[in-house]
Amino acid sequence: MKEYTTELLRNIALVSHGGAGKTMLTEAFLHFTGATTRIGSIDDGTTTSDYDEEEIRRKISIFTSVIPVEYRDHKINLLDAPGFTDFIGEVVSALSIADAALIVVDSVAGIEVGTEIAWRHADEFKLPRFIVMNRLDRDNANYVRALASVEEFSETRLIKVQLPIGVKQDFKGVVDLIRMKAYLGDGKNASDIPADMKDEADQAYTELVEAAAEGEDALLEKYLESGTLTDEELLRGLKKVVLSGDFIPVFCAAGGKNIGTARLLDAFIDLTASPVEIPVRTAEGMSGEEEIKASSTDPLAAYIWKTTADPFVGRMTYFRVFSGSVKADSHVWNQNKGAEERMSGLHVQRGKEQIPMKNVHAGDIASVAKLTVTATGDTFCEKGHPLSMPIPEYPSALYQVAIGPKTQADAAKISPSLTRLCEEDMTLSWHNEKSTNQTILQGMGDQHIDVAIRRAETKFQVGLETFEPKVPYREGITKNASAQYRHKKQSGGSGQFGEVHLRIEPFTEADFQFDDELVGMNLSKSYLPAIEKGIVTSMAQGIIAGYPMSNVRVIVYDGKEHPVDSKPVAFEIAGREAFKLAVHDASPVLFEPIMNVRVVVPEANMGDVMSDMNTRRGRVQGTESERGSTVVMAQVPLAQMLRYTTNIRSITGGRGYFTMKFDHYEMVPKHLAADIIEAHKKESEEKKEE
Repeated sequence: MKEYTTELLRNIALVSHGGAGKTMLTEAFLHFTGATTRIGSIDDGTTTSDYDEEEIRRKISIFTSVIPVEYRDHKINLLDAPGFTDFIGEVVSALSIADAALIVVDSVAGIEVGTEIAWRHADEFKLPRFIVMNRLDRDNANYVRALASVEEFSETRLIKVQLPIGVKQDFKGVVDLIRMKAYLGDGKNASDIPADMKDEADQAYTELVEAAAEGEDALLEKYLESGTLTDEELLRGLKKVVLSGDFIPVFCAAGGKNIGTARLLDAFIDLTASPVEIPVRTAEGMSGEEEIKASSTDPLAAYIWKTTADPFVGRMTYFRVFSGSVKADSHVWNQNKGAEERMSGLHVQRGKEQIPMKNVHAGDIASVAKLTVTATGDTFCEKGHPLSMPIPEYPSALYQVAIGPKTQADAAKISPSLTRLCEEDMTLSWHNEKSTNQTILQGMGDQHIDVAIRRAETKFQVGLETFEPKVPYREGITKNASAQYRHKKQSGGSGQFGEVHLRIEPFTEADFQFDDELVGMNLSKSYLPAIEKGIVTSMAQGIIAGYPMSNVRVIVYDGKEHPVDSKPVAFEIAGREAFKLAVHDASPVLFEPIMNVRVVVPEANMGDVMSDMNTRRGRVQGTESERGSTVVMAQVPLAQMLRYTTNIRSITGGRGYFTMKFDHYEMVPKHLAADIIEAHKKESEEKKEE
């Protein structure tokens, strides 16, 4: 593959609902341009995009693939993004480095949930977009109905630039309204528009010219005077209204049969912007924000949008050069890590194929192998001109599982393996939950977590098991209580003796406060640290249900010591046991985390969501409207939200989503607390028996 300068590049993200045909469209583009000798098959696992073994096994796209296509002396970097909601992080990454989006709509199903979600993310990045009505050769395909579903959803006007020739199995080509010619099959050869479509084509052409004329005052004047525009003027005006976001052009295709391919490729070049023409981006420099221009002679700014672990070639790092250029074997500065990296093994990726490159210009997308410290979200720059590109905002990962090792040998590998997985995927995160002694992995849904677990097994050779995560309850007390305990141990020789008298009380100002009211010489203050240590250990392990205790004040007011047998360990034990006795007399209770939950749903589902919230012990705080959807705000116990990701998709047909943040702790209702305490007792007894 030859070098392409910035003005000859296009970066297009293909996004949609799962199964709309993005991957087969990229197969058609590759075959049409001669990059492949045949169109691959998803069922056979032979597509260029879906080359990962998990993608082949599941027959869906899981990761964004870069598919560079060479056409008309341009390079079009197609970013084939997954369509399933669990892998939305890959969609966000693809859109963050694209200059335009191709929204692929299944002409059988019309606009679907995944399409709507991808559309909204494209809005966030302010990307101009095309729509392609795909799979028009299917038995139940309905161009008119599918287009109407998009028009109903879109706030931007749609404009037809093509009409389909034939329907369902008889779909055989497109009428190109820009050139007013018919193109059958792959579209290499033009022919006259079928006579029965001439009137429809003329009417659509008029609408297209009127839309293009809005792009430029001079074009509008000419159109009003003469009623027509040349093909060149039509393309110029159409490009302006597309890039400004005033119109979205609509195309027709059947990717699996390579119909409509050529005209789409032409549109990528004629109607989308090269990196030179896109709005200027900004990066954080030494003296604040700096403008980043797509020029190969400017200082380097390259954003790392994806990293993967490959057992054969090691870590793969994918980046887009926003400014400057990268040469093979050169050294670049990783601003985020404060480290230098050597760009050996610089190449362009086409699926799993690696095409070596000597130089990558501004605007291009490339990859490099075996970097040492670089992770997703980092920026390459020059050491003398530090820059940091902004990291896009990813959806919150709210689906949790607890992770454990399959074997003892896997235990030591868990932490580094999870860290590497989360470095690759910005929607994965993990942490150790101290209150439950569990390792928690968070993702976008059960499929997302399942893929991550399998990657850990195949890429990092670590066996992982998943469990239901425990709720991080807290224990507390509700009234004052006193207790005393004497620890006495005599087994010949030096013995142990310690007696502690203490009082406990609820304390809201801090998790724990330790005081004393010792007078006289019954107990030396030198033993207080040992007593405190015993109490702190006991609070961490929990008294009634095995959860950490907080908001307690302890006052040691008396005790006894022995001139020979008293030792710190004796008072540590005495303090611990006295504390336990006092807790049981202080009406101990369980507290649970309460979350502020914000659920965004279609208006039609609002009643179902609010009813569901009530069954979850939720308290609805209010509702508001947001871009045609309803937002339900509620406070809900975390115990009721652990699998809400799956539930909200079920209630809303996948159209609803939610965010939540911890707000405060509240007392668990007595009947529920009793069950939790009983379960802890059973678990403790089983462990003793083991």
